[in-house]
Amino acid sequence: MWGLLALMILLVSASRILEWRFPDPDDIMRLVEVRDLLGGQGWFDPDQYRIDPLREVPMHWSRLVALPLALVIGGMTPLIGQAAAEAFALIAVPLLTLLVAMSFTGLAAVRLLGRENGGWAVLVAGMLPLLMHQFQPLRIDHHGWQIACFAAAFWGLVEGGRRRAPIVAGLAMAWGMMISIEMLPLAGLVAAIFALRWLRDTHARIALTDYMQALAGGLIVLYLATRGWPVASAFCDVITPAHLGFFLVTALGVTSLRYARPLPTVEMIGAFAAIGAGGIAMFGFASPGCIGTPFGALDPVVRDFWYVNVSEGRPVWEQDIAILIPFAQIVFAFIVTILLWARAPREARGPLMETLLLFAGTLALGMLVARSLAFASLLATVPFAWLLGLALQRLRTSGRALTKAVVAIATLLIMLPTAPVAVAKSLAPEPANRPERGGIAKSSCDLEASARRIGGLPRGTVFAPLDIGPSILLETRHDVIATGHHRASMAMRDVIAAFVSQEDVSHRIIDAYGADYLVLCTDLVEPSIYADRGGRRSLAAQLIAGDAPDWLEPVAIAGPQTFRVWKVRD
Repeated sequence: MWGLLALMILLVSASRILEWRFPDPDDIMRLVEVRDLLGGQGWFDPDQYRIDPLREVPMHWSRLVALPLALVIGGMTPLIGQAAAEAFALIAVPLLTLLVAMSFTGLAAVRLLGRENGGWAVLVAGMLPLLMHQFQPLRIDHHGWQIACFAAAFWGLVEGGRRRAPIVAGLAMAWGMMISIEMLPLAGLVAAIFALRWLRDTHARIALTDYMQALAGGLIVLYLATRGWPVASAFCDVITPAHLGFFLVTALGVTSLRYARPLPTVEMIGAFAAIGAGGIAMFGFASPGCIGTPFGALDPVVRDFWYVNVSEGRPVWEQDIAILIPFAQIVFAFIVTILLWARAPREARGPLMETLLLFAGTLALGMLVARSLAFASLLATVPFAWLLGLALQRLRTSGRALTKAVVAIATLLIMLPTAPVAVAKSLAPEPANRPERGGIAKSSCDLEASARRIGGLPRGTVFAPLDIGPSILLETRHDVIATGHHRASMAMRDVIAAFVSQEDVSHRIIDAYGADYLVLCTDLVEPSIYADRGGRRSLAAQLIAGDAPDWLEPVAIAGPQTFRVWKVRD
C-alpha cells in the first residue's frame, strides 16, 4: 500500500519536482543546515553564521531531523555527486518518513478494525490533503517526522496487549518533543488517556508508568545526544533542562504511585493532580521565564508583521476559505469514529474510546494551530478505512446498479471532497490581469535559479525579505540579514522596519548592517504586506513600483522581471 501511495504522491508532485520548487522556506533552510553539518560544523553547534552579521543566531532546530538527510546525502555523494545525492534525499526521505508513519498507522487500524478493513488505512491517507502535504517530495522540514512520532504513539496507545507498546509510545513522544516542543500537548494528551485507563482498571496502571518512564528517559538521552550536557537556557522554544526536570518529577511520581496501595478514584485523581503540580512547580522554579507561550517575548513589530502572518500556526478561523473542505472532511471522520465506537461490541469499545479521545484532542489542537490538523488527519484514516471497507462490501454484494452507483459516488465525495472544486476551477476561465501573490512555491521569481544568478556577484551581505533569505543562503556564498526564524528577531525587526519605512530611515538601517545588495521578489506576499502597511512612500512600495531611491543601483541579471537586484551605493 505504501508503494502505491508513494507513487500517487510522486505523480501529483512531478511538475514541482522538475521545477525544483520547495514548498516552504523552512525546507530550504533545513537543507542549508544539513550542508553546514556535512561541511564540518559541529554536531552541538546550532549557530547560523551567515545570518545577521551583527549578532549570534543559534537556531532552535533539532539535529534529529537533519540526521537522516545528512546520512543519505553524505553516503551517496561519493557515488553520484552532491547535487544528485541531495535530489535523491529530498525525494526519498519524505517518502521514507511516510513509510514509518503509515506502518504504525496501518498496524493501529488493523488492531481497531481487523485486517480486512484496517488494511485500507494506508491507502485512504492519500486522500487527506492536510496529511499528505507534509510528506511531499522536497518537504524536508520537521512536520513529517512529528507525524511519524505521533503515529508510533497512536499504535502504542491502542496496542494494549503488549508490554512494549506504552514504551514505544513514550519513546516516540520523546523523539517528537525533541524535534519540536509543539508536541508537548500531544504527549500530555496520551498520558491523560493512559491515566484514564488506570482509573478504569488498576491492573492497567503499568501502562502509564511505562509511558512516563520511557518519555522522561527518552528525553534525557536524546537531549544529551543532540544538545550536550544540560545548561541553563534563555530560550523557551525547545526542550530545556527545566522540561527534563518536569518529566523526571512526574515519571517518579507516577512510578511511586504504582507501588502504593490502591486508592479510590477520587483520591487517585487528586494524586495525579499533585504529581502534575509538583512537576509544574519544578519547572517554574527552574525556568520562571518560560511559564507561558514560547513566543510571548517576541518583538511587537516581528509579531505584527511576521508571526501573525504565518498562517499554518494560526487558528482555523483565520485561514483561507480553501481549508474549509479538508477541515469538514476531518470533522466528518470524527463523527464516523463516534458511530464506529457506538456500533462496536462492548469488549472492543475501550481502544475505540481512547482513539476517540485522542481524535477529539487533536481536532481541538488543530482548530487552534492549523498545521496540527495533520495529526487529526492521521487518525481520520481509521474511520475512513472502515467506511471504505463497508462501501466495497456493499458494491460486492448489491445486485442493483443504482445502489452501486450511489455508493460509489458517495464514497468518492467523502474520500475526495475537493475533486469537484478542482474540476470546476480547471473549467472556469482565468480572470484577466489578476495579480497573483503568494508563497515561494507559487512565485514566478524562480527563487532557486534566480539566487544562483546573483551568486556570480562578488561575495557580500544581502538585504532581502525574510522568505528570500534561505534561497540566497542555499544557492550563493552571500550572507543575509535575516530569515523567517524568530531567534534572529532583532534582525527580523530591522528588515521589516526598513521595508515599511521611508527611504531615509531605510537607508540608515541597511547601512548599519553593511549590506552590499538589496534583493526583492515583487510577487511574493511578504513585500506586498510591507507596501500595504507602510504606504506608498515606503521602501517596499517604491521598489515594487520600480521607483528605487538614488542610493540603490540596479544590477542587471537574467531571469524573471519580478526578481530584482540592486547594489547599495556607498
